[in-house]
Amino acid sequence: LTVMDPFIGSTPRETLMRVSASLGCSPASAQVAAYLDKHDALRHLREKFLVPKMADLPPSDLSLVDGTKECIYLVGNSLGLQPKMARKYLGEELDKWAKMGVHGHTEGSRPWAWAENNIEELMANVVGAKTEEVALMNGLTVNLHLLMLSFYKPTAARHKVLLEDKAFPSDHYAVESQIRLRGFDPQKSMLLLSPRPGEETLRTEDILEVIEKEGDAIAVVMFSGVQYYTGQLFNMAAITEAGQRKGCYVGFDCAHAAGNVELKLHDWGVDFACWCSYKYINSGAGGLAGAFIHEKHKDTIKPALLGWWGHDLKTRFQMNNVLELQPGVSGFRLSNQPVLLVCPLQASLEVFNMTSMQALRRKSLLLTGYLEYLIQHYYSQDPTQPHKAHVRIITPSDPQQRGCQLSLSFSVHIRKVFQELEKRGVAV
Repeated sequence: LTVMDPFIGSTPRETLMRVSASLGCSPASAQVAAYLDKHDALRHLREKFLVPKMADLPPSDLSLVDGTKECIYLVGNSLGLQPKMARKYLGEELDKWAKMGVHGHTEGSRPWAWAENNIEELMANVVGAKTEEVALMNGLTVNLHLLMLSFYKPTAARHKVLLEDKAFPSDHYAVESQIRLRGFDPQKSMLLLSPRPGEETLRTEDILEVIEKEGDAIAVVMFSGVQYYTGQLFNMAAITEAGQRKGCYVGFDCAHAAGNVELKLHDWGVDFACWCSYKYINSGAGGLAGAFIHEKHKDTIKPALLGWWGHDLKTRFQMNNVLELQPGVSGFRLSNQPVLLVCPLQASLEVFNMTSMQALRRKSLLLTGYLEYLIQHYYSQDPTQPHKAHVRIITPSDPQQRGCQLSLSFSVHIRKVFQELEKRGVAV
């Protein structure tokens, strides 16, 4: 019995039942976890990252845990772990700067003048795009502003932006300010979509219904790929199709989706997207962000703001001040990118390139389903034990509507749970 093969086409629960039956133990037994680890086809990739030791996490209580052991890291949705090759690549560029100074712009394995271009194909593979549809540049919110400046063209009749209520604050602020910048009122032009009363997440049919009803007044549909708070994975293909059918541009903030779930930005016909790279893509805090513009717009959507990095590389350094704008998203580049941010991103993307998003997603479904099973096994609400602590999962139970994040609601004060987990070397 091998795990990854039988898992294809079966649910995580079925896999756990099958493995536990073969081992003659409970599905909640640690033997199941050990078996799954042993037969994990992607296990070797863990060795490509540095996992902090429990003793090095400030909140750890060493009277409760062995400080020499690796911590339990459950916060990759906030900051991914450091790829082991990051330090080597950073050292190479610091050495190059020290030894050859300005010549580093055009010499070495990652010439500073086009270093980020060398890894854009790897990034495109992660988000399901063509290389020429992706640019690595800036931070996420900067890229969102640049994209909105070109895609959000409000008129008196069509001026609304549809986004989920409780969107990530930066998205909310960016949209709000873009609306004000065009002389419109966010109170009237921001269309915020909330779950039904008593529900935690949005129903796809409700999103599509709002687009159908309000679409003639919506200029841009601007959603998350994965909702940062609830962990809900939106049906990006259906939202894109519905929005475009009503004449809207459709864009996504993929900060919590890139490197987490299978994205097909090109195939779905998404108009534009942006994402950071320091969560699931492990590029380090404040790492280089990504932007996507579908190739169908490469000759029609132009950047509102220009910089010399948008000029064609072949003639960029002739400095004649006659702009030769690169087509598509490449024309949105403003400045040279910091090579010290390219290095850790390259280190991580090379690990992604050792497998596929399809394989990572398959493992993710099993891991997330396994955690879900254990939480339900130990901490489901029991009417016969009203005082027993219980946990409710607010993330959708349908694996197709979530990534690898489970958002939990506790019957006891969350601060206490958080502190007790941290004392035990769990980063959450």
